[in-house]
Amino acid sequence: MDLGLKDRVYVVTGATRGLGHASARALVAEGAKVVVTGRKEDAVAEAVSALGPDAAAGVAVDNADPAAAERLIATARERFGRFDGVLVSVGGPPPGFVADTTDEQWQAAFDSVFLGAVRLARAAAAELGEGGVIGFVLSGSVHEPIPGLTISNGLRPGLAGFAKSLADELGPRGIRVVGLLPGRVDTDRVRELDSLSADPEATRQAAESRIPLRRYGTPEEFGRTAAFLLSPAASYITGVMLPVDGGSRHGF
Repeated sequence: MDLGLKDRVYVVTGATRGLGHASARALVAEGAKVVVTGRKEDAVAEAVSALGPDAAAGVAVDNADPAAAERLIATARERFGRFDGVLVSVGGPPPGFVADTTDEQWQAAFDSVFLGAVRLARAAAAELGEGGVIGFVLSGSVHEPIPGLTISNGLRPGLAGFAKSLADELGPRGIRVVGLLPGRVDTDRVRELDSLSADPEATRQAAESRIPLRRYGTPEEFGRTAAFLLSPAASYITGVMLPVDGGSRHGF
């Protein structure tokens, strides 16, 4: 299938590693151009090198920076001459239970994970035309809280609600809004969470036993899903929160 991604241009945040980087790789493999972000200059430069300088540009910026959104969209237009969409992905907030999390952790996560995503989506909505798309990398905690991830449990469902409202508002303009809900995908973040237990390997095996496909997903599998949802091939899909979790979500 031709996804129709050739020469389309997307901003992908948090794309120096993990799910964001896998998504950027999949987009580039299908012929798209990407502007990738991360907090560290050296990591951004490494990601651009891996993706190919003809297909990627990089900006070292924190999603919490109020100026980030306009800067990223401007970079897409200046470097590649157009702007077709954005995939908002950020690293997960620090793990912890209710009693373990501080006001400072909540505020930092809100600024980066929530408000930063809202700002970027609003800026993108103002710049996109018909056929544009705004995507959010969220979490299975949109539907069900994950033990030990209190801050994520508090913020991700709110972003899903924002995304659904945005889909309703932008639909008449032909702009789509989608969310991806990764489950246990084999990233540094998931391995870090597993390592918090006394026996990480046993923790992983127990988690895999609860997944119908009986394994963790790969970043590449997630990236291909993201590339499809962002592409013109998914032109009649909007307002959805798509689990990418090997069947872990048992509800309809």
